[in-house]
Amino acid sequence: MLMPKRVKYRKQQRGRMRGKAYRGGEVAFGQYGLLSLEPAWVTSRQLEAARVAITRSIKRGGKMWIRVFPDKPVTKKPAETRMGKGKGAPEEWVAVIKPGRVMFELEGISRVFAQEAMKLGASKLPMRTRFVDRRELGGE
Repeated sequence: MLMPKRVKYRKQQRGRMRGKAYRGGEVAFGQYGLLSLEPAWVTSRQLEAARVAITRSIKRGGKMWIRVFPDKPVTKKPAETRMGKGKGAPEEWVAVIKPGRVMFELEGISRVFAQEAMKLGASKLPMRTRFVDRRELGGE
């Protein structure tokens, strides 16, 4: 699963997911992309499940890019623990996804197969997504 090798600080504040993505909003590497329509925290497990679903669907044809990385630690306190006693231990890593962010890209397969693969991958993610073509988003 994806996670940073090392981080400067072990624990982070939750933050807010307001606004649209101002980077990573166009299909940069491949021909087709999976664009997020809602803000969400995507865990490294969800990203891995989506990656496996997409790569199994395209078999050995085509190339895939993952355009997001889970670099935010999320802490959890143990079950049935009283309040106080500080912040919990880091449990998982998430990627903060805002609307308009391209998360996966595909190249080298037909549009129909790419659409089917992205549909399978999108079913593993916790937000609404849209299949996009490079020409739709103003790429070359």
